[in-house]
Amino acid sequence: MSGELAIKNFEIVNDLLLVSFSDQSETMVPLQVLRERCPCASCEGETDALGNLYKGPEQKLTALSFQVSGIQPVGYYGIRPFWKDGHNTGIYTGEKLKALTQ
Repeated sequence: MSGELAIKNFEIVNDLLLVSFSDQSETMVPLQVLRERCPCASCEGETDALGNLYKGPEQKLTALSFQVSGIQPVGYYGIRPFWKDGHNTGIYTGEKLKALTQ
């Protein structure tokens, strides 16, 4: 795992994502914050070798944008939520999840 913060367990309770990690720590992330800070290339953007930032078009978020229909584990290091508005390309690492609550 080379220094990655491993995700041990996760669940949705009401409008919160609850996550426990291999280092025995835990965090709670509001689903709205999780969706608004999506790390995918379309939402957050990608930087090329010259430092140019490329992003997809600004997304119009609706009530469905903050509801999760499922979550897929990505190895031991991340999760991939499936949002009810059809968005599903963001992979959140353990470090990203912790950073969202600080």
